[in-house]
Amino acid sequence: MTATRIGVRGADPYEVVVGAGVLGELPGLLGDRVRTVAVIGNAALPEITRPLCTVLEQAGYTVHPLPVPEGEAAKEVGVLAGLWSEFARLGVTRSDAVVGVGGGATTDLAGFAAASWLRGVRSVLVPTTLLGMVDAAVGGKTGINVPEGKNLVGAFHPPAGVLCDLSTLISMPHQDYISGLAEVIKAGFIADPAILDLVEDDPEGAAAPSGPHTRELVERAVRVKADVVSADLRESGLREILNYGHTLAHAIEKAEDYRFRHGHAVAIGMVYAAELGRLTGRLSADVVERHRSVLRSVGLPTSYPADAWPALRDAMRVDKKARGATLRFVVLDGLAEPGRLEGPDEELLAAAYREVAQ
Repeated sequence: MTATRIGVRGADPYEVVVGAGVLGELPGLLGDRVRTVAVIGNAALPEITRPLCTVLEQAGYTVHPLPVPEGEAAKEVGVLAGLWSEFARLGVTRSDAVVGVGGGATTDLAGFAAASWLRGVRSVLVPTTLLGMVDAAVGGKTGINVPEGKNLVGAFHPPAGVLCDLSTLISMPHQDYISGLAEVIKAGFIADPAILDLVEDDPEGAAAPSGPHTRELVERAVRVKADVVSADLRESGLREILNYGHTLAHAIEKAEDYRFRHGHAVAIGMVYAAELGRLTGRLSADVVERHRSVLRSVGLPTSYPADAWPALRDAMRVDKKARGATLRFVVLDGLAEPGRLEGPDEELLAAAYREVAQ
């Protein structure tokens, strides 16, 4: 089966290549001007990193594997500083490139390392998780975490290309794959309801990386993100809709010291945002219930402990969508009709949380 190429437009256009067994596309994304490639890879995935390095070496590149910790542990200042030191030791120049291989945390880190080294070097991202393919690796947002919050330090740095090899999904732990489905379902609620239909018609198939709908779900979700970021790279307006469910989600992740799966937090956050929409008269109860039913059908959570609200509300004060002291939420005015809610009062925020509390 041939690869699908989805274009991301803008000042620095690039392609997202989707298919099974498509590692051979990587040299074409790097280009023939690059000589040295620093491969930043999840240390727990040598079975993926090794063949990728072999492909690059056979194409004539000088390859330097740089393993990093798994998951959010990669997105720490100390890890980033270590990469900078390695770049200096290896003599990485502006004509060289960085390849990030792994989940969303790894590609976030690799992208920011590329953005910050010599004020920006070429990068290609090879996400190996569903979450990475449909969210983190597409759109040029890079970042690391600090104790005060997630992704508060970062840069916009569009990659030279993104390579989504669907065969890497087969070995994913089940709950990690399910976590990625939250971002796919989010794309359905904000822009492409056909995604919701696919999941609802066959939840079991949607929840399996080898299922009959995997490629279509990935391609549809990538197209949604590509269309949005093509129109708004720097999150000045439209791009905010991609943060549907993320205000509460990021608060949950911080409260859990980033040990809670991102997609699971987003699932809860989407139900919370849907309840905000319902309580303000913008969204019907039927669409709110559809949030719960479609998320539950694939095994995603839709509630969180009631006594967590004070800590979550405090964590939401540090949110990238906030303007000064004013909180901003992405809400829906209807299916695939995203809007914004600015400065909701405290009782509304608490009332919406009571609807997701367990």
